[in-house]
Amino acid sequence: MVEVSGDLDERFTPVRDALAAELASGNELGASIVVDLDGTTVADIWGGWRDAERTSPWTEDTITNVWSTTKTVTNLAALMLVDRGLLDPYAPIAKYWPEFAANGKEHVEVRHVLSHTSGVSGWDQPFTVADLYDWDTSTARLAAQRPWWEPGKVSGYHASNQGHLVGELVRRVTGKPLKAFVAEEIAGPLGADFQIGAVEADWPRIAPVVPPPPLPFDFAALDPDSPMVKTFSSGALDAGVANTPDWRHADMGAINGHGNARSVARILSSVALGGSVDGVRLLSPDTIDVIFDQQSDGVDLVLGVPLRFGIGFALPETVTVPYVPQGKACYWGGWGGSLILMDLDRRLTVSYVMNRMAPGIIGSDRSERYLRAVLDCLD
Repeated sequence: MVEVSGDLDERFTPVRDALAAELASGNELGASIVVDLDGTTVADIWGGWRDAERTSPWTEDTITNVWSTTKTVTNLAALMLVDRGLLDPYAPIAKYWPEFAANGKEHVEVRHVLSHTSGVSGWDQPFTVADLYDWDTSTARLAAQRPWWEPGKVSGYHASNQGHLVGELVRRVTGKPLKAFVAEEIAGPLGADFQIGAVEADWPRIAPVVPPPPLPFDFAALDPDSPMVKTFSSGALDAGVANTPDWRHADMGAINGHGNARSVARILSSVALGGSVDGVRLLSPDTIDVIFDQQSDGVDLVLGVPLRFGIGFALPETVTVPYVPQGKACYWGGWGGSLILMDLDRRLTVSYVMNRMAPGIIGSDRSERYLRAVLDCLD
């Protein structure tokens, strides 16, 4: 059996065994898993390798690009501003960002961006990966373009641009770029090893991502004007770009957060624990209730699978991610399989990040195995 390091309550031994088995099989290269139960870390484990050549072990302080798990921290930032009375989720975005009213978007609300229902799930062409890194140009283009479907009616996953949309709202109401807000008002106070992008001093401990097989979409057979094609034509389809300096320098709150399971769980456990972590208050219970105001429930126009979104996070459903527990829970994850679950009924937070990306966009066989193991231990 492959060695798995870290600490865990003995009743969560099956979670460690599941990670060890995936590492031994080669499905997993390097990964970390954290389980927080009622404010106590009952599992903080890691194992495997940082690099595909297996020369550098995954250690306690290894971090990696967590893809769309970044969105959960970015949306938490927005909810913190809701909590402070600086953002109204039911107000038009144009109240804070006047330019966004252009081209029929004057009635698009903050909640629509936080729930992927705004109709602005990507950028009109032409658009390149390099354009993602130019904050002023990319946000101005989002403000100027027309929605791709009627806002507020159905979700269409804002794959690469949700961080730009939410981040511009954060900047407009606080004067801080998103990455600075996360560093100074979330990660810093909590002592969480998480950042949007990654400062160069931390690059030696980053586990580069290992790209997955191609996305399971035949774009040539799809309508080029569909939200799916248009969205995925304006993002990073080559996962290897996440290992480049430009990517790590950028402020992209949808896709380039760097951390590990410990830091992600530390931050997002605030939701499961009623808004505070070790005396650091991020949200009030009333704002946490806002998360569970359902905004959509049906087949997502971009991902093509049934999803249910509240404000800031996905809510449980029974088809696409059936292993997420029902009840008062919310979750999301990242391309390749990273996952963060907040189960308020159990006061449970489960986080998993890895460097070898699995096929698909939402969850993976590995994340399902780990989460089911955690829930089995509790049941």
